[in-house]
Amino acid sequence: MLPWPRYQLFWKYVVYFGVLVSGALFVSAAFGLYFSYHETRTAGIALQHEKALGAAIRIEQFMAKIEHQIDWIDQPLINDRDALERRHLGFIRLLQQAPAVTDVSWLDPRGREQLKVSRFAIDRLRSNTDQSATTAFREARLQDPYFSPVYFRQQTEPYLTLALASEHRGGGVIVAEVNLKFVWDVITRVQVGKTGHAYVVDGNGQLISHPNISLVLQRTDLSDLAQVRAALAPPGANTLPSSLTDVQSLEGQPVLVAHAPIAQLGWVVFVEQPLTEAFAPLYASLLRTALLWLLGLGLSIAASLALARRMVTPIHALQAGAARLGAGKLDEHIVVNTHDELATLADEFNRMATRLRESYADLERKVEERTCELAAANLAKSRFLAAASHDLRQPMHALGLFVAQLHSRVADPQTRHIAAQAEVAVEALQELFDAILDVSRLDTGAVTPHATAFELNGLLERLAAGFAPAASQKGLSLRVVPTQFAVRADIVLLERILINLLSNAVRYTERGGIVVCCRPRAGRVRIEVWDSGIGIAPAQHQAVFQEFFQVGNPERDQRRGLGLGLAIAARLAQLLDSRIELASRPNKGSVFAFELTRVEVPAKPAFEPELSPVYESLQGASILVVDDDSLVQEAMRALLVHWGCTVTLAASGDAAVAALAQCERVPDAILCDYRLSASETGIDTIRRLRDVCGWQIPASLVSGDTAPERLREARQWGLTLLHKPVRPAKLRALLEHLLAQGLDRQAPASTMEDRR
Repeated sequence: MLPWPRYQLFWKYVVYFGVLVSGALFVSAAFGLYFSYHETRTAGIALQHEKALGAAIRIEQFMAKIEHQIDWIDQPLINDRDALERRHLGFIRLLQQAPAVTDVSWLDPRGREQLKVSRFAIDRLRSNTDQSATTAFREARLQDPYFSPVYFRQQTEPYLTLALASEHRGGGVIVAEVNLKFVWDVITRVQVGKTGHAYVVDGNGQLISHPNISLVLQRTDLSDLAQVRAALAPPGANTLPSSLTDVQSLEGQPVLVAHAPIAQLGWVVFVEQPLTEAFAPLYASLLRTALLWLLGLGLSIAASLALARRMVTPIHALQAGAARLGAGKLDEHIVVNTHDELATLADEFNRMATRLRESYADLERKVEERTCELAAANLAKSRFLAAASHDLRQPMHALGLFVAQLHSRVADPQTRHIAAQAEVAVEALQELFDAILDVSRLDTGAVTPHATAFELNGLLERLAAGFAPAASQKGLSLRVVPTQFAVRADIVLLERILINLLSNAVRYTERGGIVVCCRPRAGRVRIEVWDSGIGIAPAQHQAVFQEFFQVGNPERDQRRGLGLGLAIAARLAQLLDSRIELASRPNKGSVFAFELTRVEVPAKPAFEPELSPVYESLQGASILVVDDDSLVQEAMRALLVHWGCTVTLAASGDAAVAALAQCERVPDAILCDYRLSASETGIDTIRRLRDVCGWQIPASLVSGDTAPERLREARQWGLTLLHKPVRPAKLRALLEHLLAQGLDRQAPASTMEDRR
């Protein structure tokens, strides 16, 4: 839930009271308008339905009267001799009494016209015109009476045909043509408000009568109107009530509609009124309600202003007192004389200030003591990690070298198997040791990044060359997309991140390949490592960056890693102000990516040792080993002698210089520990020995100090740095590389005496 905005309390109370009063008025008005709407609607519907029903009754009575008059003239005749004359006189009286009837005919039982009287033509006697095929004759003999559909005479006036079967003196049919102008008179008299009106449609939706006679003469079809369509629906589907709302008139205006049927004729009378006129009283009521609501809102705001002002004054006093307490002014008291809960709260504040004043001195002392303890503990932890990173690596390094010698010296198969297993265990222990120390150093903040600008292409190609043998051994392709981008970052930490990501990709990819590429972003470069490995389920995307978590390795097979590589890479990325992102699908592969700051003009590339051809054999090579640990000296001597080397041992720079004075030849390579006695570093020793010998002897540092600064120093002086413990295979590869470097340089004199 979002926090309430920090408005002033005074205005909060004003808003609360205003909303409360105006809300009550609004709800009351809404209910009143709701019921007023329904009452107005019901009253309008009732009025319109009453008018529609009245018009329908008058139209029905009109047609019934004509039917009764025709029935009256069809009286029994005394004899056939004067029958036609008597009917003639009756028809004349019918035209006089029923102005709506314009023509009346008598057809004998065979359908022959025997008599026709008209207002507009000469009377015809015994014309014997055959009318037996007319609809009026046939329908009148089937149903009595028969009303024809509406038709227009001379395209100006609506008519219908009324036919009745005669029951006297041989039967026959009396056919009358009825002018529906009288219906128009009835419709025009129906008034609903100022603009409401009535109209009549037949069973097909054809307009029969309307106040606008031109619509009738145009034979307007209203069957598409919703109210007409619903009223004319079959009885089973007719759900039309006595009124409709939310419908439109012929002109498209919303109207309130009521209707009434004329069952005998199949017509329907509609009465409609525009909604704006029907609900005019409701709109007036709405306007009055809005004015009253505004008046009530104004009164409520005025009352809330007066009430809130009296409430917030003591609260302001509490606020000012609390601010003074928060500022450390514990000697001041809060005074509130309201004699209510606010005064009690002020007293509690005063008592709290007293207790705080009493405990403040003791709390400050405890915080200071605790801070000192935490600083001391952090310093001790840092010292322990520094010592562990160096001192524990020394025996671990020696152990690895001894195990390698044991494996190569024994001939018994069972003993060789045990030695091989010991070598595997030592390598796993070394890997675990390195990873745990790295995590600890990252947790304690012992690693500080040093950003420089450099091009990415050289670093990526060097890493690809290093991982190419492992990828080729598994049948994988490893490709680096060339790039011209340069970044600003710590090159050592970046290299470690990429090493961990590439190791992870090679380890978990069985087919396909690995691609490393760079993409530009806004002011940054995105480095991506793609693989076609086993992939990672979405639910495990966060877990893979936790310590000791591995995908698809429940048995904890150490040949598949320790589950620390990604955790270390993620923490190193944080030191570079970046974050490793993961996109992966099971059995499809993974993409690990992170971004670094892009620079336009790269600085000079970091030192990258040239790759020289590999020296074919170590047989007869002279190696100078400088290390202050006797156990490491013994292990190195035994292993190098086993490889056919001549070994000279020294524990310090002075001892190394003295040993060179006794040697008959200049050493082919130097392996030197970084930390030596008397604060002497391996770099100083190597420079000193090179000066003594008079040429750049190939040399490498071997150290248990894993601080990034050591690697930077080594690169600065053009030296290779290996971290203890060093695997024998890696050590042999290093020596072969150093000896190959010596072949490319100027060869030394054969003896130290010659040099002197």
